[in-house]
Amino acid sequence: MVQLGSRLLKGYHGGHVVIRFALGGCTNRPFFRIVAAHSRRARDGKYLEQLGCLDPLPNAHGERVAGLNLERLRHWLGCGAQLSRPAEKLLGLAGFLPLHPMTVTGAERLRRRRRRAQEADEPPVDCSPGTGDVP
Repeated sequence: MVQLGSRLLKGYHGGHVVIRFALGGCTNRPFFRIVAAHSRRARDGKYLEQLGCLDPLPNAHGERVAGLNLERLRHWLGCGAQLSRPAEKLLGLAGFLPLHPMTVTGAERLRRRRRRAQEADEPPVDCSPGTGDVP
């Protein structure tokens, strides 16, 4: 029986494959790579494969650009890879997976907050009788 040295197994002993974001870019200009990596690796460390990219800052048209390799995503998910929460939210917004529950909850909270702010900005309407424009 062949025994592998501890150096070969050091980085891969235990853990599993995770699909997550790896931070790139520079100061005040973040850029994320969507990668399949071992769970025990550093966030920006070595990864098995790059599956896409995300530019979180809006462009001139107010859009945040994301590129995904859906075929390879299916492959890694079929192999048993886990998704990080931010990656799961992004894939839900892209239509690849069902929406993450916190995405829906966050949208509802934002909608309520905007409605309350709009109601607070409107002047009160006087609905008492006899204040109409009757001559």
